[in-house]
Amino acid sequence: MEGFDAAQGVVLNDSAQQLVNDVLVWIGFGTVIGLLAKGIMPGRDPGGAIATVLMGVGGTILGCGVVSYFNEGQRVIPVSPLGMVVGTAGTLLILFFYKLLGGYYFLEGEYVSKANRLRLGYSRRRRSAATYED
Repeated sequence: MEGFDAAQGVVLNDSAQQLVNDVLVWIGFGTVIGLLAKGIMPGRDPGGAIATVLMGVGGTILGCGVVSYFNEGQRVIPVSPLGMVVGTAGTLLILFFYKLLGGYYFLEGEYVSKANRLRLGYSRRRRSAATYED
């Protein structure tokens, strides 16, 4: 292995290095944008860490892509203030539809209010004795 310097590590050409850098920037800022959008949107949020990252990256791509489409020739990156704003808006849109399709905005069955429960005699904790027969 002549000519190999261990201190250099893996050497990539410029286009591959730029691609790796862009992917890492989009994932990093997508994570930050996903957390920001989940903090802004009220209510209980579905999904875990992976869903947050995917929604953040997808919303950032969506928001920056829409602005780049309407402003021809201008590339919007998430590092800029405009990229942060449109990325957050895109992620909020994705999170809204994720909650809508997940049924977080709808109640199934008949809704019984607290006053109605008290009137009907339901207690806060309702314990029933189970009877098992052979």
